[in-house]
Amino acid sequence: MTPAVRQLKKQKVKFTLHQYQHDDNASSYGEEAAEKLNINAAQVFKTLVVCCDNNENSLAVAVVPVTHQLNLKMLAKALHVKKVKMAEAKRVETSTGYVLGGVSPIGQKKPLKTIIDKSAESFNTIFVSGGKRGLEIELTVQDLTKTTRAQITEIKD
Repeated sequence: MTPAVRQLKKQKVKFTLHQYQHDDNASSYGEEAAEKLNINAAQVFKTLVVCCDNNENSLAVAVVPVTHQLNLKMLAKALHVKKVKMAEAKRVETSTGYVLGGVSPIGQKKPLKTIIDKSAESFNTIFVSGGKRGLEIELTVQDLTKTTRAQITEIKD
C-alpha cells in the first residue's frame, strides 16, 4: 500500500484503484495508463513538481492532463511567484518520497502547494498516480482538491 492509498483510507475518501502492468520502455507514463486502462487520456492527470523563483527548496505541484503540457507562466502566476522551472528528478523523489513516473499528488512526504488544472472539473472523476508506476487512483476532483488542499485554475497549454 502506497502513502497515497494510506492517506485516502485514513481520511475516508472514496476512490478506486486501477492497476496495470507497467512497461519500462513506455515514453509517457500517463498515456500508457490511459491506453492500458482503456480510459480517456484527457481524464488522466500527471503530477509535475516545480521549483519556484530558482529556489531549489521552494517546490510546488502541478496536476495537468497527460494530453497537454504545463504552462509554466500560468503556473507561476497561480503560485504568486515570478518564475517556475521543472524540479530536478532527485529533488522530486527526495521531497515527495515517490519515484518519477509514480509521483502522486497525494501522500507526499512533505505536502507541497498544489495547483490542479481547471479542465479536471469537466469530469465526474479523474485519474492520478497512485504512488508507483502501474497504479492509478480514480477519485473526484473535489476529493483530490480537499485531500491536497489544492487550488484549481488554468495551468495547461
